[in-house]
Amino acid sequence: MCGIAGAAGFSNREAATQAVADMTAALARRGPDGSGLEAFDAAVLGHRRLSIFDLSEAGRQPMTTPDRSTSVVFNGAIYNFHELRAELVAAGYRFHSQTDTEVLLHGYIEWGIDRLVARLRGMFAFGLWDDRRRKLFLVRDRLGVKPLIYSAGSSGIFFASTARALRQGGLA
Repeated sequence: MCGIAGAAGFSNREAATQAVADMTAALARRGPDGSGLEAFDAAVLGHRRLSIFDLSEAGRQPMTTPDRSTSVVFNGAIYNFHELRAELVAAGYRFHSQTDTEVLLHGYIEWGIDRLVARLRGMFAFGLWDDRRRKLFLVRDRLGVKPLIYSAGSSGIFFASTARALRQGGLA
């Protein structure tokens, strides 16, 4: 189990970054193997990691494309990621980790969000930031196994794996 947090559409980047850092810290018990924070002009993503598929630093999150156009924080497991990965490799994508998370990045670029999500089999929640389009996608598995809580208001949209994390960020 990992912990995810993030924000988009805010007016104060410094305050949003601090809120996501606070939310990520509140998720420490969900991910004892590491943490990360990635800030863009219009979004901030945070993650607490529980290493499962790839124990190396290559699996660190938020996972971001080299050109910083797309970034993702992910909690869960994609059961068919080996098959999806094979399709993406055949399409010319290069992978740097052994994680199911990286499939989300390349799959989004190749298929778009709707076609990607339609292909996913598993239990998951993720936040994906498209910096070029300035769009945040929040996605949960069809049964809602993995938690994803959000708060939307005039200060932007903030999300996390738990309500406690949102409260820690000053949002609930």
